[in-house]
Amino acid sequence: MTARIRLNEDNRRWWTLAAMCFALFMIMLDNTVVNVALPSIQDDLGASLSGIEWTVNAYTLTFAVLLVTGGRLGDIFGRRRMFLFGVVVFALSSAAIGFAPDQQWLVGGRAVQGVGAAFMMPGTLSIISNAFPPEERGKAIGTWAGVSALALALGPVVGGALAEYVSWRAIFFLNLPVAAGAVAVTLFAAHESRDETVDRTVDWAGIVSLSLGLTALVLALVEGNTWGWDSPEVLALF
Repeated sequence: MTARIRLNEDNRRWWTLAAMCFALFMIMLDNTVVNVALPSIQDDLGASLSGIEWTVNAYTLTFAVLLVTGGRLGDIFGRRRMFLFGVVVFALSSAAIGFAPDQQWLVGGRAVQGVGAAFMMPGTLSIISNAFPPEERGKAIGTWAGVSALALALGPVVGGALAEYVSWRAIFFLNLPVAAGAVAVTLFAAHESRDETVDRTVDWAGIVSLSLGLTALVLALVEGNTWGWDSPEVLALF
C-alpha cells in the first residue's frame, strides 16, 4: 500500500509539471506568436498603426503590471485557485480575440489576455516547487525553463505558419485546447498550496498607481510619433 501511494504521488507531481508546462508554453508563445501575424491582422481588420502597436503593448502592459499581484493573491488565497482563474480568463479572452470584428475588440481582448497570464505565470513555478521534493525540484524547474525557451523560439514559426496557411485567428483559437488540458490536469493532479506566513493584505493603492504610471508611459511611447514628441499630451504623459 505504501509503495502504491508513493507511486501515485510520483505520478501526480509529474502530471502537475506537465500541466504547468502547458500553461507556461501558452503564455510565452503568445509573447512572440502575434508579432509575425500583425500584417495579416492589419489587413483583415483595417487596423491603424497605433492599433497594431497596442495589440502587442496591451498584453505586455497588463501582464507586467499585474504579475506581482497575481503572485501575491496566490500566496493568500491559494496558488492553484489563482492559476486556474488565470487559465480560464486567458482562454475566454483568446476565444473573444479569435472572433474580433475590429481593432478595439482585439486590443481589449489582448489586455484581458495579459491579466490571465499575470495570474497564471507565478502559479506555474510555485505549484511546481510545492509538488516536488528538494532533490527533484531542480530537474523540474529546469524542464519549466526549457519549455519557456522553446515557446519563445517557436512563436514566430507557429505564428507565421498559421497566418500564412490558416488564419491569424487560429493563433488564438490554438490556446483553447491547451488551456482545457491544463485545467483538467491541474484539477486532477495539483495540490492546493498557499503561504501561511504572509500578511493577508494587498496594496491596492500601489497597484493602481503602478498601473496608471505604466499605462501613461506606454501610451506616450506608442502615440509619440502621431501626436509629436514635444506635444503637450506626450509631455504630460511623461
